Amino acid sequence: MLLRDVSGHRSVLDLLARALARDTLPPTLLFVGSDGVGKRRVALALAQAINCQSATPAKKGKGGQPLTACGTCESCQRIERGVHGDVLLVEPGDSGAIKVDQVRDVIDRASYRPFEGRRRVVIIDEADLLVPEAQNALLKTLEEPPGASVFVLVSSRPDVLLATVRSRCPRLRFGRLTAAEVTETLVRDHGYTEADARAAAASADGSIGRALGADSTSVAQAREVASRALQTATASADPKRRMECAKDLIAKNKKKGAPAADREALALRLRAMTSLLRDVGLVLSGGNDAGLANADLGSEVMKLADRYDGDRIVRAFSAVDRALGALTVRNASPKVVADWLVLQL
Repeated sequence: MLLRDVSGHRSVLDLLARALARDTLPPTLLFVGSDGVGKRRVALALAQAINCQSATPAKKGKGGQPLTACGTCESCQRIERGVHGDVLLVEPGDSGAIKVDQVRDVIDRASYRPFEGRRRVVIIDEADLLVPEAQNALLKTLEEPPGASVFVLVSSRPDVLLATVRSRCPRLRFGRLTAAEVTETLVRDHGYTEADARAAAASADGSIGRALGADSTSVAQAREVASRALQTATASADPKRRMECAKDLIAKNKKKGAPAADREALALRLRAMTSLLRDVGLVLSGGNDAGLANADLGSEVMKLADRYDGDRIVRAFSAVDRALGALTVRNASPKVVADWLVLQL
């Protein structure tokens, strides 16, 4: 994956490309943002751009990059396959953590001159899983990096890192991708049909990783249930009718591991509801229909827009966001979350 082929994150990519072209790239960087938005892919694309054997200035223009890797030279290909001697990827082991020995090993290797590339690039993925001893071992290297090395820390939870680590790394924030960008990536890189990609992207909350983790049948069902719950909530204020929606939202799974499956199923339906409410808000604000995440459900979105006003859509969106937080962060009961939510919509 080359910098020019990455979906979204244009401001971050332009900043990196300009720094490469001017030879002002910082020796340490911290990539932060939600899971699955492409931080690791950009780190590897950056390594290609640094070490490409035939990188040349590109023609500038709309969306153009000042510097790009070719993607075809031996260096680019070896980085793509994960076998380049000067691109070191550090990630959690079987224990779910990055141990101090892993860090000491890459620090030792980074102290030598690059073997086959221009600069050695050390990428620490899920850097928030560095154990404290490993973070402390990394401090001096981050403060005084070897002249021919670049360290890129990738994290979705940067606040878990020691303040001393964060202070030594300029931070680049990766926002969530749009549904259109997720759809484009799924079709181009993962062989999805346009219809399946749109359905997966609609409930992925801007995360390619989340879109890939959900099967198309589950996503389609989640959108159907979410739409039905919103339609019922706007059609009636009767608490009994609304509580029937709650039962629909938390349909029981009788398979092994059911509690976790029930929780994930409800989370998927709540994310689908969030996506639908965003689309309703876009319609109410007079936005372009081309920006709808659920364009294939346009008629249902329009029906919801007829029943919502600006204040109610804000309240509904806030309620779903609180419900999702209670479910995924505070580990609240799915039934309690669903019962509370349908009375707020």
